Amino acid sequence: MKLRQILLCSALSPLFLHAQTISLPSDTINCGQVMYKHPVKAEFKMKNTGKQPLLISNIRTSCGCTTVSYPTDAVTPGKTFTVTAIYDAKQMGHFQKEIGVYSNANAEPLLLTIKGVVVEEINHFDGEFPFAIGDVLADKADLLFDNLNRGEQPIEKIHILNNGNETITPQLLHLPPYLKGEIKPARLAPGRSATILLQVDSRKLHDLGLTHTSIYLGSFQGDKVSADKAIDVNIVLLPNFEKLDESQLANAPKLQLSKGRLNFDMTSGKAKVKDDLEITNIGKSKLTVRSLQIIGTGLDISLNKQNIEPGETAKLKVVAIKSIIGKARTAPKVLMITNDPSQPKVIINTSLK
Repeated sequence: MKLRQILLCSALSPLFLHAQTISLPSDTINCGQVMYKHPVKAEFKMKNTGKQPLLISNIRTSCGCTTVSYPTDAVTPGKTFTVTAIYDAKQMGHFQKEIGVYSNANAEPLLLTIKGVVVEEINHFDGEFPFAIGDVLADKADLLFDNLNRGEQPIEKIHILNNGNETITPQLLHLPPYLKGEIKPARLAPGRSATILLQVDSRKLHDLGLTHTSIYLGSFQGDKVSADKAIDVNIVLLPNFEKLDESQLANAPKLQLSKGRLNFDMTSGKAKVKDDLEITNIGKSKLTVRSLQIIGTGLDISLNKQNIEPGETAKLKVVAIKSIIGKARTAPKVLMITNDPSQPKVIINTSLK
């Protein structure tokens, strides 16, 4: 067996077993991802902390796919030694193998565990997979396509990992006409990763401002849709002012807010809390609020006029509904799309006290 074909992994977390005679950092080593047909080696570093020589009399493994080497001579007090286990990695998927070390340290064997997942190729994505989407893990559970202009077709990625024990053929379900999706590779063995590529065709979006949809990730063709398989997609389409000349820009409308944040005192006994702000047009032509939307949940909004002449002011009234906001993961925001070339998108944050 060539040494370059063996992946070495070690135990790190502190744990002490049979402290009167044997100590070791950990009784379990997680080898992580292991290449198919590349044996993995796990080394358990131990120490005889007793006052008598330690003699290992026998080693037993949970299957023939694991071989173990250990010192056959007595280990004197205070000396360190190593028990080495090699797993053959000839079977794809998760593995967990137990090793029983019999010695004169205790009537019961010292149980050691090695575990990991055998994959066809090591995942090179450097990030983590903190989100569960159906039967896979993902680096994110939602996507934002921000500040799009009509005609653009950007692509965003989600990295996924098959954390199960069976090969899957992941499927993107309920894609709207303005979204195209692809998953590479198309088949995922246990422990293997893939990339979801989602592309927006902004030419097929009907409205300026926020477009929200949920798509779903299935594990096979014909898989059923459920909330735990949802991927939220948010798209913000802006008006395009690239064709305006210097004169048009000089005479454009200009938005000014009376304050940059809406404040709600959620500690009051009221079920609904109100706040408002003023929108003033300090430009030279009519200001139009083309879209007014809520990012998140729990707000009711109203604007007394959509078209604001130069020097005029409109009032935006916002009501926070305590019972709904209390269940939201993030504070809601107000999104406004205007014909002000310098501020086509305005985000008004909320402060919940």
